[in-house]
Formats: sequence, structure tokens, C-alpha cells
Amino acid sequence: MSAQDSIRQTIEGHDVVLYMKGTKTMPQCGFSSRVAGVLNFMGVEYVDVNVLADEGIRQGIKDFSDWPTIPQLYVKGEFVGGCDIITEMTLSGELDQLFDTKGIGYDKDAAEKIREANA
Repeated sequence: MSAQDSIRQTIEGHDVVLYMKGTKTMPQCGFSSRVAGVLNFMGVEYVDVNVLADEGIRQGIKDFSDWPTIPQLYVKGEFVGGCDIITEMTLSGELDQLFDTKGIGYDKDAAEKIREANA
């Protein structure tokens, strides 16, 4: 299976997927840590894909999304963004709206706590 096929299968097979450096329990870069931290704190169930474990996936996800950086978040098969975009969406409430629209479960109180802590 090619990297592109593997990526497509993963994204289509799971509601929320985070391509990151490291894992959700042991991120290996600050940007991946920030996005995983937001998802973990909000109680979102997601699949983490460690791009450091497979160079084909590491480059393949950049080609797949036409986005040059990692992490990359996908919700219901759609590319949402990287660290800066996810941070902005979290603080503005847009991430909550996206999860609500797509039927993704999360802790609304935790999302509000993130915004309060960053106000």
C-alpha cells in the first residue's frame, strides 16, 4: 500500500486524525504537543499518527494536504489545519462549532476553560 493510500484510508476510517511528531501521550515537538494537548484536554477521541515513525507518511501527508508543516488535524475526512489554525479556532470557539457540526464528542466545559485561561 502506498503512503497516499494509507493516509486516505486512515483519514476516511476515523472521525478525527492528528498527524503529528510523536504520539498523543508523548509528543516530540512543541507544535504537536500543543494540538494534542488541546484535543486531550477537551476529551476528543482521535487517532494519532506519528510521522517520525515512517518517512513515507511524513512526506506523504504534506503532499496529500498540500500543507508544508506538521501537525495536521483532520475531522471527518477534511483537513482542518496545523497548530496555529487549531489554536486560533480553539480560542475563538470555531473548533467547538466544527465539532458540533460534525458530531464529534468533546467536553464543552474544558473548551471554555482553555478560553478562560487564555483571555
